Parts: sequence; structure tokens; C-alpha cells
Amino acid sequence: MDDNPLYVSPKAVDGSKQPQSPVLIVPYMWIGDFVRCHSVVRLLRERFPDRPVDMLATTLCAPLTDYMPGVRRAVVVDLPRKRLAFSLHRKLAERLKAEGYGSALVMPKTWKSALAPFLAGIPERTGLVGEARFIVVNDLRFGQRKLPRMVDECTSLALPRGSRLPAQWPAPELKVPPTEVADWRDKRGLAAHSRPAVALAPGAVGPAKRWPTAAYAALCRRLLADGIDVWVVGGPGEKSLAQEIVGDSQARDLTATDLREAILALAAATAAVSNDSGLLHVAASLGTPTIGIFGPTSPWHWAPLNPLAATIQAGNELDCRPCHKPICRFGHHRCMTEIGADEVLAATRSALAAVAVAK
Repeated sequence: MDDNPLYVSPKAVDGSKQPQSPVLIVPYMWIGDFVRCHSVVRLLRERFPDRPVDMLATTLCAPLTDYMPGVRRAVVVDLPRKRLAFSLHRKLAERLKAEGYGSALVMPKTWKSALAPFLAGIPERTGLVGEARFIVVNDLRFGQRKLPRMVDECTSLALPRGSRLPAQWPAPELKVPPTEVADWRDKRGLAAHSRPAVALAPGAVGPAKRWPTAAYAALCRRLLADGIDVWVVGGPGEKSLAQEIVGDSQARDLTATDLREAILALAAATAAVSNDSGLLHVAASLGTPTIGIFGPTSPWHWAPLNPLAATIQAGNELDCRPCHKPICRFGHHRCMTEIGADEVLAATRSALAAVAVAK
């Protein structure tokens, strides 16, 4: 990756000769929310088939755009989250201005998220009402209280003002070329063979959203006993979780600093098991049969638009769920600890069996 924080990935050809101006999407920069925004891309490509679509991206999220049909390129910049850094926004604005964007869709409702598109002079800057954005956003959309889910908020910005929302949004899609998956397998010593593989994604933002590591380890041992390969995926923050899950078994720790490693592992896997996390959205959008484990969060609000092979939750008698809190307020964490490995194993076996029948 280029050291220049304003590097633009060279995914696609120069769009300067396009008959209409390109569109810039400014998404949320959490992995799952970034994947959700591919629904926005799909709507824009349907509305404006001749207008290229680019996405602003952090270094972390940028690999996702290489597998998003309809995205021309990622404009990669790592802006600080907790301070303004006006000089970086100004430099980003200079880069955006040179691209000649005609429209920018700004998903976050913060003032600074729209600053660079404003400084770049992008003529149409669409976003929901937020932090005193009456200047930096000139196509303000109201009524977000009637949009209970983040995906509804983001995707509605791709529609003309005043449009009726569709009954169903287009689901995100990530497409990985089979040759790239094969090359990845060869480099990792995971050449294709008859054994199925299950990818485990034990990480999540906030400990309350994580199924206990010991439960993942028990699931890992049971899957290995079934003759199934097990890969643990995630970022550097999940390295210790992966080591505890793998232990001295034949499972593989595939955690890495580059998100592309997890994308390729999830594309190569026969099935996946994940907490409510960014990698749940990655796996589902790849079309990998995925078991989603939900504790304090509501699947209706936060599950992928893509169908899941199974949605696992603890019993309905928990009045404190959903709380959407990163740490359990009561300290018991029952919404996760009461989910047994047997239940998740049964759902995983069912997903694997469905894949075998489909073949």
C-alpha cells in the first residue's frame, strides 16, 4: 500500500472520459457497515449505469472494494476518529476535487464526515440531518426516525428525495475470483481436497458480543473430530483468542493484519461461524453458509441482509436482551454463556450437509 494517506487504489481504469460525473460514497468505516454500503452501490449502479461509483475507505476496509462489483475504486485515507485534523481533510478535498465528483453520499451523521466533500466543492452532497450539517451537506434528508435500521438509513440516500422505500433492499455481494482463492490456498498450504473447512470468527467489537472462547474451542474440537478442517480468522486483536481456540490441535490460526486474509479464508471455507461482527457480514455477502451468533444485539437490526444458514440466540426468557451494549450491564452475560456448543455444532453440521447435497 502506498504510504501516501491520500492514495487512490488503482482498481479500475481512469474515469475521466465517462460521459457523466462519478459518485463518491462516504461510508461508515466499521467492516460490517462498510459491507452494508454495497447495497448503496447496487442501487446507484441501477439508477446511474453510466456514472462510476467510488468509495472512501480506510486502509483496513479498502481490500473489500476489490471484491465489490460496481465499485470503480477506493479512495484510501486514514483520518483520525477523535479529532478534526483539518489539514488532512483539506488534502483529501484537493484529491477529491481533481476527480470531478458530481455527487457525494455521506452515510455518517457527523459534521466532519462531510467536510472534505464540501471543501472539494462536490455539487451534490447528500446526507441525513446530523451535527449542524446545514452547510456541508446541501441535500439534507429528514425522517430518519422512521428508518429504524442503519441499512435503511444508508441505502435510502441512494434513492431520489421523497421516494417510497422498497420492501427489500438489494443485498451486498462480494465476488472473489476462484483463481485468487486457489492461489491463497496454495500459499497457505491448504490445497483443495475432499475435506470441508469451517472458518470461525470469534472476534467482535465489545466483549458482550463475543461467544465465550472456551465454547469456540469446544466447537473446534468437535468439528475436528468430525474430520472437518477448522480455520480461525480475524485481525491482530483476535490473535490471543485464536491461539486459545486452536491450542495444540490441527486447527489453523489464520488471523492477520490484512483484512484480505480473512476475506479469502471465508471465500474458501465450506461454512463459517461468527459472532455479530464485521466478518459475519463478509462471510454472508460472499455466499458462504454462515451461522450467526447473537447475544446482546438484535438480528433484525444488525444481521446481514444476506440470508444466514442459522441465527443462534439464547432463550427468550432473557428480558434484558437486546441491550446493544458492548459490556453486559448485569455481569452475567447469559445471552452468550447460555448458548451451548452442541447447538452451534448442530447448525454447522446442517449447513455442511446442505452444501454436500447441493454438490
